Amino acid sequence: MYFEYGDKEIELLKRRDKKLGEAIDKIGHIYRQVDTNLFSSVIHHIIGQQISTRAQETVWRRICDSLGNIDAKTICSIELNELQGFGMTFKKAGYIKDFAERVRNGDFDMNRLDGLSDDEVVRELSSIKGIGVWTAEMIMIFSMQRSDIVSFGDLAIIRGMRMLYRHKNIDRKRFERYKKRYSPYGTVASLYLWAIAGGAIPEISDCTPKKKNGSGNEVRKEHRK
Repeated sequence: MYFEYGDKEIELLKRRDKKLGEAIDKIGHIYRQVDTNLFSSVIHHIIGQQISTRAQETVWRRICDSLGNIDAKTICSIELNELQGFGMTFKKAGYIKDFAERVRNGDFDMNRLDGLSDDEVVRELSSIKGIGVWTAEMIMIFSMQRSDIVSFGDLAIIRGMRMLYRHKNIDRKRFERYKKRYSPYGTVASLYLWAIAGGAIPEISDCTPKKKNGSGNEVRKEHRK
């Protein structure tokens, strides 16, 4: 399953931003996979922090092959050292066990998130050990499919903005101006900014040295709260 968007979102972004519109035409439709199971998505994102995408998928495949259905019951049924043995740190395993216990005990109600605003969802998800603002925003995109997420904490997003608009730096004020321009379809803009940062348009370069960050399919990093 891919993040869903279509003509409505594209036409608004093209009207609002000529440069982004030209990039959209060159790149075409972007297919980014989503995981609509919010519980497994949280675990997947905790595993992926500060490791490569390939390493993340290796750990995730081991967990799935061993446990089958990934839910609070199956995670709570195994010991901490067993979870760590799939290839993650003890700290991450502890975060995942704590999260599963909270869900099983009813301390964290995942069903209520759908009725909350974006800011409220960030606050709720950030209450989970091991989840900071950036990871919460990625979960909102790649599991909840929220429509208006542009992350200031994502290095690839900032790089894409620098490249598209030919800025040496993107400060918070400038970022917020672009984010407002993209609203209410900021997530679609994010997909294209990630693609630009990843070299989807070869003639657009970046004079600033490339740093690595997750959603542009580079190395994942959490910006801790």
